[in-house]
Amino acid sequence: MDKNIQTYFENLDSKDKDVQYEAYHKILEATEVKVDWAYEVWDQLKQNLTHSDNHKRSRAAQFLSSLAKSDPEKRMLHDFIVLWGVTKDPKFVTARHSLQSIWKVGLAGPEQKEMVINHLVDRFTNCIDEKNYTLIRNDIIQDLKNLYLESNDEKIKHKALDLIDTVEDGKYQKKYLALWRKK
Repeated sequence: MDKNIQTYFENLDSKDKDVQYEAYHKILEATEVKVDWAYEVWDQLKQNLTHSDNHKRSRAAQFLSSLAKSDPEKRMLHDFIVLWGVTKDPKFVTARHSLQSIWKVGLAGPEQKEMVINHLVDRFTNCIDEKNYTLIRNDIIQDLKNLYLESNDEKIKHKALDLIDTVEDGKYQKKYLALWRKK
């Protein structure tokens, strides 16, 4: 890992919120492509998924989701369940940030893509009793769209549209369809 990335990870614990924010964005930017240092931070990020600080949980989930494409050992296949747990975090903002980034795990390979899609479909179908379920569903549709745009897998598009068809409230059905159709 180069010194800059190492410094960004250290700066996540800075007392200065601006330094933390810059470090967070620089790490996300660095993980947009495959990196060779994923395993240098993997275990600590996995551990942070259950940290008492919700900011650490949120960042760990987002970073691990982005690092999944840099996981030739396919650790994510075993670690996903812990990552998925953060999408149901008691702090809704933490849960939402995690859910909004989880689609990136699907870019790691066919097994990971199938795993992510199955979890998203199940959550969409079964989240109706959760608080803010319409926002959760919105994020799931956006996740599926993001994954579709990156993979051009028509099955994802059909699955998303099938999910939208199951929504009984016309207002939300239109909202989700608009999200899907938006470029």
